[in-house]
Amino acid sequence: MSNPVIETKGLGKDYEMGDVVVHALRDVDITIEKGEFVALMGPSGAGKSTFMNLVGCLDRPSKGDFFLNGENVANMNDNQLAEIRNKNIGFVFQNFNLLPRTSAVKNVELPLMYAGAKDRTKRAMAALDRVGLTQRSHHKPSELSGGQQQRVAIARAIVNEPVLIFGDEPTGNLDSRTSVEIMALFQELNEQGKTVIIVTHEADIALHCKRIIRFKDGRAVSDEPVTNRLDAKVELANLPPAEE
Repeated sequence: MSNPVIETKGLGKDYEMGDVVVHALRDVDITIEKGEFVALMGPSGAGKSTFMNLVGCLDRPSKGDFFLNGENVANMNDNQLAEIRNKNIGFVFQNFNLLPRTSAVKNVELPLMYAGAKDRTKRAMAALDRVGLTQRSHHKPSELSGGQQQRVAIARAIVNEPVLIFGDEPTGNLDSRTSVEIMALFQELNEQGKTVIIVTHEADIALHCKRIIRFKDGRAVSDEPVTNRLDAKVELANLPPAEE
C-alpha cells in the first residue's frame, strides 16, 4: 500500500514572544491521501496557516513528526526543505506574488530556473496552456486581470509537476465569478490526480473541495467529507457571462 501524501503525528508549533509562549499548533494528527482535495478552515489564529506552512515545508515544527510521501521531513534543515519544496510542492497565494516587471511565461519559468531544468520556456508555455493563458504569455502582471494573474500563479505552481498544490486564500482578492473560475481550475487539476489543499475563510469556496478540516485554538477540531459538493463548471454555466 502506498504512503499517504501527508501524515502528521503530534505536530506542534510554538512561538516565543518575550516571556510568553504562543502555542500556534497543538498535537495535530492528520492524514491526507494522494488525490484528495482538502479545505483548511477556522478563524484567524486558529492554526490553519501554521499547519499549511509546516506541511508545505516553509517552516519546521517545534515537536511531532511530519511525513511527506512516507519520508519524515520534520527535522530537515532549511536547504533540505527548500529542495523538497521545489520538487514536490506548488504554492498559490492570495496576492499572486508575481514579479511585476516580468512576463507571464518568465514568471512561470522561475521554479524551473531554481531546479536547473532544461526546456524551461517550452514547459512554462505548456503550463500556461493548461490554465488557458497561452495568448497572454508575454504580458506583464499589470496588463492582466486579477483572475489572469492567479492563473499565471497556478501555472507556476504546477510547472514542476508537484505532488501537492497549496492555495493560501487563493480567491481572497477575486470577485465571485472569477473565484468560481479559479475553483473550476483547481477541481480540474484534482481530477487529473493532483492533491490540492487550500486555506479559506469562505464556506462556499470550501464546498468545492472534497473534505473540510476545521482548526480552533491550534487544534484540528473536526474533519469531515463534503456531502453537498459544488461543481464549479456547473456554477459557471448558470452564471451570467463576464462583463467585457
